[in-house]
Amino acid sequence: MSTLTVSPGTTDTTGTAAALRRLYFVRFAFALVWALVMFTMATKLTPAATVLLVLYPLFDVGAAVVDARASRTTRSPRLLYVNMAVSLAAAVGVGIAGASGIPAVLRVWGAWAIVSGLVQLIVAVPRRALGGQWPMILSGGISVLAGASFVASAGAAEPALTSAIGYAVPGGIFFLISALRLGRAAK
Repeated sequence: MSTLTVSPGTTDTTGTAAALRRLYFVRFAFALVWALVMFTMATKLTPAATVLLVLYPLFDVGAAVVDARASRTTRSPRLLYVNMAVSLAAAVGVGIAGASGIPAVLRVWGAWAIVSGLVQLIVAVPRRALGGQWPMILSGGISVLAGASFVASAGAAEPALTSAIGYAVPGGIFFLISALRLGRAAK
């Protein structure tokens, strides 16, 4: 990941929008590639699948670090620090839960989706002036609902990891839409 800077002659808002736009494109690409790879191994919880499941929240930590650096000039990144801590805890939790099976993984993944979705929602609402944040607001709300469904599906007769793929793809699409919409604000 690269350090984000605001070039001379741009406003803090323009620089933040440009940095977020780049970040959102990267997040879209990561989610899509992750989902494609995860799809090949979603039928059972193998060590490789567990690594992929741990990687997703770890990537979220890195993205929150980049977001916090980019947002520092326009507002306090305090909630992004919360997101970093929650995503790091989720990565550790998913790694540990992997030894217990798919239901345990889905419960941890669901709790993470709920909390990180709430944080995403709370961060995106004040950023509406930047543009491109309505997809992030929707994504945060959907993440909360998806997280609840992961927790509920953990008690199913045959819980599956495919729901995690169903979480990553729409999330990636929301990042793509936001990146495209931020193009106006970044200019």
